[in-house]
Amino acid sequence: MKIKLVAITPKAVMVIENAARTCYQSEPAGEVGELVRKLIKSGHHSVLEHAYCTFRINGCSRAMTHQLVRHRLMAISQQSQRYVKEDQFDFVIPPAIEDRHKDMFEGYMRLIQNMYNELKLRGIRNEDARFVLPNACQSEIVVSFNFREARHIFEVRCDKHAQWEIRAAAKEMLKILNEEAPSVFEDLAEIYLEK
Repeated sequence: MKIKLVAITPKAVMVIENAARTCYQSEPAGEVGELVRKLIKSGHHSVLEHAYCTFRINGCSRAMTHQLVRHRLMAISQQSQRYVKEDQFDFVIPPAIEDRHKDMFEGYMRLIQNMYNELKLRGIRNEDARFVLPNACQSEIVVSFNFREARHIFEVRCDKHAQWEIRAAAKEMLKILNEEAPSVFEDLAEIYLEK
């Protein structure tokens, strides 16, 4: 899986602080980010909605993207199985299967690939042939969300109880955003990222 930050609000922390200062009619004081840390601790997270980020995630499974799109407060563009032929689809193998059952799993993926290709040979359109494709099918997705939603995603998806693939994706996005805007994400990075 590859995760790339495509875009981020320029001077995101300053944008957030500017919005917060509007709420409180206050002037800048102290270092940039200090106010944001105070706001996060006090639970005033609405101002985080003024900063956005966009990520491209590829090489992930459709099982993972189905979990990610449940976070409705984001813009989503995903590789279409209706318009993109899957005549040679790649797939994700879960670690629990890779360790002991990789050959069997790969055999099933070849079988599914043959089923899909046979349907296509019989004139079935992509939109109907795709019904046999597995959640293991690799996909690509672009997601955009504000920093408040980012914090929510990280709190839910970086948790040890989250499914392994979305947890890995969330941790990587958290790592990237923490480098870009530490005052917004450093508290979560301390909890969820290995030191």
